[in-house]
Amino acid sequence: MATLRPSPSSGPISGVSAERIDMKFEVTVIPVADVDRSKEFYAKLGWRLDADFPFDNGWRVVQFTPPGSGCSVQFGTKMTSAAPGSAQGLYLIVSDIEAARRDLVARGIEVSEVFHPGTPGAQCKIDGSDRISGPAAEHATYGSFATFRDPDGNGWLFQEVTTRLPGRGLSNLDVATLTELLIEAEKHHGEYEPTAPKHNWSDWYAAYIVAGQDGKTPDEAAKDGKIHVEGAR
Repeated sequence: MATLRPSPSSGPISGVSAERIDMKFEVTVIPVADVDRSKEFYAKLGWRLDADFPFDNGWRVVQFTPPGSGCSVQFGTKMTSAAPGSAQGLYLIVSDIEAARRDLVARGIEVSEVFHPGTPGAQCKIDGSDRISGPAAEHATYGSFATFRDPDGNGWLFQEVTTRLPGRGLSNLDVATLTELLIEAEKHHGEYEPTAPKHNWSDWYAAYIVAGQDGKTPDEAAKDGKIHVEGAR
């Protein structure tokens, strides 16, 4: 069996490259049996419906985005040969796992109790074994989970992250993206400033940029900036 080997001209595999090409993971496809049933379920979660495009050849793509997420899910017809329900271990990162669970329960979604793994990887076991009831001690970051499934059995996990490991979050922004975000923030702050109470512009900008990183629209981010400034008075 042939083994693929890098050519001498392909450059180093590891180490720091002179030029980095950003690759933003934005969509994952999940296999479903009934597109309309799945569409109803994901709408019930409170996720944003981005698209529902049917085509003459029978291909159909539906896309939803969880609140604050930079990544979306797609499902439809003729999109994947994977068996419906075979997608497992789909992580949803939340800052307050109890609040996230209560929200889905209030929407009529069946969600497991909050738990922490008794053994490494127990959160991904479909049979639910080796799980200890309740959150991790002192809500240790990355340590608490809750699970739920869509109508086909595709498995989702809430994971509570309160403090991120180094190299995550805002530190992943490239210069061009951050520049665009600052220009956008400057425009909206300029619209707010004439009627705003006296404040440090940095407070407004910080709230705006974090909201943008959470996937909110510019108008929503501007509202967050206003609330942060005026709520802190």
